[in-house]
Amino acid sequence: MKIAVLGAGAIGAYVGAALHRGGADVHLVARGPHLQAIRQHGVRVLSARGDFTAHPHATDDPNEIGPVDYVFLGLKAHSYASSGALVAPLLGEHTALVAGQNGIPWWYFHKLTGPYEGRRIEAVDPGGATSKVLAPERAIGCVVYPATVIESPGVIRHLEGTRFSVGEPGGGVSERCAALSEAMIAGGLKCPVEENLRDDIWIKLMGNAAFNPISALTRATMVDICRHPLTRTMVARVMEEILDIAARVGSTPDISIEKRLRGAEGVGHHKTSMLQDLEAGKQLELDAIVTAVVEMADITGAEAPTLRTVHAATDLLARTVAP
Repeated sequence: MKIAVLGAGAIGAYVGAALHRGGADVHLVARGPHLQAIRQHGVRVLSARGDFTAHPHATDDPNEIGPVDYVFLGLKAHSYASSGALVAPLLGEHTALVAGQNGIPWWYFHKLTGPYEGRRIEAVDPGGATSKVLAPERAIGCVVYPATVIESPGVIRHLEGTRFSVGEPGGGVSERCAALSEAMIAGGLKCPVEENLRDDIWIKLMGNAAFNPISALTRATMVDICRHPLTRTMVARVMEEILDIAARVGSTPDISIEKRLRGAEGVGHHKTSMLQDLEAGKQLELDAIVTAVVEMADITGAEAPTLRTVHAATDLLARTVAP
């Protein structure tokens, strides 16, 4: 099995190292000092589950790799539409695209039976630009649960979690999902194949769409937000509104808001990815995590007043601090 990881950052390099350890033919696409360190010393993973080092092929030129069986997209979702030149050399007739992203994926309404089937979400597929370079027919959905950071070039600190849920946009359990799951498990990861991955997307989104923007606006960690009564109430209201939107597009995630809050509080003094990006001067991953959800509220007629308020403030923040 030949796999390319496009965007071998904290999550991408972690996945690539694990897959390589499990026996897959892995190729990392990275850049800068991170790439140089991987070329010289491999990917070093530091984890309470056990440290290890993997030495997959690494390059900044996908043409060196050629067509693969799977492309794991480790890029931020807002980079997808402009990734055509990087993706094209990796595509063969049957290459699958595994979108390890946060938030609502560009393929969300692809093969979703119901009144919205085939509808485009402008926030994540502007003018169809993302679908043009990442054909929805190639997509395998992936919900990423682990938390990792780049501690230094070539060194990945694994903080928690090993689960990568995967699934077909059209549902069911396909051969390509089953084969990917086997490769991930061989590398020491959890990788269930979910027949209805959209429920997993909404479960994770309950946290991301609430905590990410609020943490960016307040500079607070997840536990700080949970333990402050006013922001805890705000998060709960956002989660209620997200569950309403999910139901309107046919998803019924089996998780309570209180359980989701307890889980977030249990993470401790963890900075969300959006707060980390803000502090690093990077573009905020707002479109997939919040803007797309507001757009889905518009599509379905959901009111979502708290979500809309949080989105308005964070959208202004993103424009004010844009790199």
